[in-house]
Amino acid sequence: MEYRRLGKAGIRVSELSFGSWVTFKNQLDVGNAKDCMVAAYDAGVNFFDNAEGYAAGQSEVIMGKVLKDAGWPRDTFVVSSKVFFGGVENPKPNQRGLSAKHVYEACHAALKRLQVDYLDLYFCHRPDAETPIEETVRTMHHLIQQGKVLYWGTSEWPADLIMEAYGIAREYGLTPPTMEQPEYNLLHRRRFEVEYARLYSDIGLGTTIWSPLASGLLTGKYNGGVPAGSRLALSGMEWLKQALITDGFDQIVDKVKQLSTLAADLGAKPAQLAIAWCLVNPHVSTVITGASRVEQVKENMKAADVVPKLTPEVLKRIEVIFTNGVQETA
Repeated sequence: MEYRRLGKAGIRVSELSFGSWVTFKNQLDVGNAKDCMVAAYDAGVNFFDNAEGYAAGQSEVIMGKVLKDAGWPRDTFVVSSKVFFGGVENPKPNQRGLSAKHVYEACHAALKRLQVDYLDLYFCHRPDAETPIEETVRTMHHLIQQGKVLYWGTSEWPADLIMEAYGIAREYGLTPPTMEQPEYNLLHRRRFEVEYARLYSDIGLGTTIWSPLASGLLTGKYNGGVPAGSRLALSGMEWLKQALITDGFDQIVDKVKQLSTLAADLGAKPAQLAIAWCLVNPHVSTVITGASRVEQVKENMKAADVVPKLTPEVLKRIEVIFTNGVQETA
C-alpha cells in the first residue's frame, strides 16, 4: 500500500481507503462490517470514510463499535464524517445544513457515534445556499481550535465556492479547506479533471474520491440488468437506479464490456482496472472503496498491483473506449 499526502497537508492517507456508504446497516451488521474493515486495515488501509447522512447516523454507530472493538492505536487510522443531510430520520430545521448550530451539534454527535475524541477529516457534504459560507468556515475553524477536528473540507462543491471559502479563510485568518470529496470515475470526469484543475496548484487541494466504480456499473455486474441483492436493487436506492439506468445505458454497457476485455488482457478484473485508472491521476489523494463482503475488499486492494500495468498505450486504449471522458453518467 502506498500513502499519499492529502494535497499540500502533511497528513498521509492510504491510496486505497474504505467507506461505509450504502453497505453499513443496509447490507452489513457490526460483525460483517468488522470483518471488512479488518481486512482493509490488514491490507494497509488507514482511512475510513463515513457521514452523518449514511443510514441516518447508524453507519457511524456501526463503524464506531468496530473501531472500539478492534482496538487499533488512534494514530494508525484516519476517520471522517460529513455534515449537511442530518444524522436522524426526518431531520428538523436545525438538524441539517451548514449553519453554525448544526455543524457544531453534528460534530459532537459524530464523535459520540464513532466513539472517538476527534475527527481527522470533516466534510461539508454539500453546499448550503441558506447559510453564509463565512459562518460555516468560522465554525469549522473553531472546531479545529477546540481539537475536535483536524482538517476540514467539502464534498461536491463547485470550484468557485471552494475558492470563496478559501478566500474567506485567508482574509480573516481562519483555517481554509484542505480537501474535497468528489465523484470520480471513467464515466464521471469533468468536475475533477476540468473544473477543479486550477485548485490543485492554486490552493493545494487534496481529494478523497468516491464511486470509482460508478456505483458498480464499471464492474460489469449490471450488464444484463439489475441483479437481486445488488446496490441498485436495495430499498431506498431507487433514486440511484433511476440516475444510472438512463437512455444511454446500452452505450455504457458496451464500454464496460470493452473495459472487461482490456482488463482480461492485463490479467485483472474490470473493477481493479477502473480503480487503478483513478490511482494513476496524481491529483487523487485516495480512492474510497466499498464492499459488502471480505472477498470484495481483498479484490479491490489488488487494484494497486494493476497500476504499473497502465502504460501510456493501455491508458490510450482506455481513452478510446470512453471517448476521452465525454461520456458521463450525470
